[in-house]
Amino acid sequence: MTPNKTALLTIDLQNDFLHPEGAYGRAGQSAEAIAALPDRIKPVRDALVAAGGTYISAQFTLVPGRGGAPLIAPHLKTLRPFLTKGDFAPGGFGHALTDTLAPADFTVEKVAYSAFYQTRLEYILRAMDIDTLIVGGIVTNGGVASTVRDAHLRNIHTILLSDGCAAFKGDVHDATLISLGSVTDVTTCADAVKLIGGTP
Repeated sequence: MTPNKTALLTIDLQNDFLHPEGAYGRAGQSAEAIAALPDRIKPVRDALVAAGGTYISAQFTLVPGRGGAPLIAPHLKTLRPFLTKGDFAPGGFGHALTDTLAPADFTVEKVAYSAFYQTRLEYILRAMDIDTLIVGGIVTNGGVASTVRDAHLRNIHTILLSDGCAAFKGDVHDATLISLGSVTDVTTCADAVKLIGGTP
């Protein structure tokens, strides 16, 4: 690994997902494995930044429409009927990166699962001459998997943090790690810190 050509990319580690007063917290939609992620990933972020690497936060975004009501895809509205005006809105508390990991060097607003879909992520990677992504966040089978597969299609090397991502169900998380093994390296947060050259 060359740290200055490497970025940590976290997916959706935002207050609306993680904070008790965020959209999911208010709706009682939480999981212990998801809540633990920021503290697990922080040593990786600290080690990489100290070694000259970059931290990018990809944050799920609901674009406010006229009157402030969010533009929500029909399938998401069915899955998460509690989402409402102000949730995941740019500039709001819920949209913000969790305090444990803030601030990021770059923030990418994403409107779908993949952090590459209709975002400026690829532009940032090319401009910063980044060829390796260390990936963590939520959920393993959604935004994380989609982003890792899209990076693979672009010939961007990825390292997936096995304990730095999570799903609402443990068996789904485990199955996704197995399926992604053909397109990414998989390692723990502690081993990633060692790979960067830090002390876990």
